[in-house]
Amino acid sequence: MIHEFTGLAELRAACDDDLLVWAAQDLTGRARAWALGDAVVAAAPDISRGDRLAVLGGTRTAPAVELVRHALAELGPGYRPFGERELMRRVTGELTGLTVAGEFSWMSLTRLPPPAPHPAWDAGPVGWLDERDDEEVAALLARHAPGSYAVPGAVGVRRWAGVRIDGMPASVAAEAWSAPSVGFLAGVATAARWRGQGMAERVCRWVSRELVAAHGRAALMVDDDNLTAIAVYERLGYRRRPVLASYVIA
Repeated sequence: MIHEFTGLAELRAACDDDLLVWAAQDLTGRARAWALGDAVVAAAPDISRGDRLAVLGGTRTAPAVELVRHALAELGPGYRPFGERELMRRVTGELTGLTVAGEFSWMSLTRLPPPAPHPAWDAGPVGWLDERDDEEVAALLARHAPGSYAVPGAVGVRRWAGVRIDGMPASVAAEAWSAPSVGFLAGVATAARWRGQGMAERVCRWVSRELVAAHGRAALMVDDDNLTAIAVYERLGYRRRPVLASYVIA
């Protein structure tokens, strides 16, 4: 029998997987979560620029398939299921109308990265930026990271950190779509002239420390072909999990 969780504490007691509890957010409002056997799904609207349904399976595929079918019937076809790659390949293959949207990596961190050494370049310290800096951050993203999901003013994008050179942001990153027990890192961007000098790593290290200190864990999503970024995150201690997202064909 499918069981619906009534609160975040109950969900975490049953399954404290970082991907699941991130997708559940605070499990209030339109956020929902269910379990069947050893499979669990959790969903919330408007996280990482979409309505997302995280899927965690057990030893058999059937419970996860049934939960995804149930969740989509309850929530609507606009939700995109995602989870560990091999499980989601099986789930997507068994559910009529579901097709693969893409593959990427989920990365999570459970301990504080060490502080960064003092940089060789002449720059100010990394810190949280003011809302008055949003226009400069938006300009940096538009020019140097136009595909960023996190942009100033987007739903769930909470705050930006960065480092300045000559008074202008040279590298930035955001806290966005954090859950109570999982802080989320997004919107990493560095001006082209300053790339290759460790700025993004320094900003991500600082933000990751802030997120772990505040939430206990940090997480992010990264494209599998972005090997430079993956190497940076792994140096900070992030653990990588290949994932797959799917969607309902209209």
